Amino acid sequence: MSSQPEQPSEEQMRAAYEAELSRIASVDLVLQAAASLLNIGAHRLGLTSAAPPAAPPTAEDLEQVRDAVDAVRGLLPVIERSAPAELRPLRDALSQLQMAYSRIAGSAPVAVPPTEGQQAPVSPPAPAPTPGEAAPASSAPEGSTGPGPAESSGRLWVPGR
Repeated sequence: MSSQPEQPSEEQMRAAYEAELSRIASVDLVLQAAASLLNIGAHRLGLTSAAPPAAPPTAEDLEQVRDAVDAVRGLLPVIERSAPAELRPLRDALSQLQMAYSRIAGSAPVAVPPTEGQQAPVSPPAPAPTPGEAAPASSAPEGSTGPGPAESSGRLWVPGR
């Protein structure tokens, strides 16, 4: 005789799965997905641990955060309709994640590891003005760096805009 418990049959597994689907409301899954996406974004930006991250987020990390933000923004109308009491904390967390993304993406160069056997890409220098031609004037105030990648992408909410 074996002391191993008997594996459920396919029919038993299907019945258990259907019972679980009957028990769970779709809004519960939407809320769980939104919370998970916010946690993934915070983790990718290094916001989840007490210690500062060892290295700045990579371009892949920032892309993952942007995808998480976009996905949560897409879920907000469903949450607003089906679970309005949960909306405020999720919006607050989303706003904090967006602000952190904007600050991190616009403040420091992103660590982009070169792929194996390749050198890191280098941006070509801006062309120098030809003799007698004035250098293009900048409309940005002195010391301003202009919009960062988050603002210029048009895909991220920016306060006051």
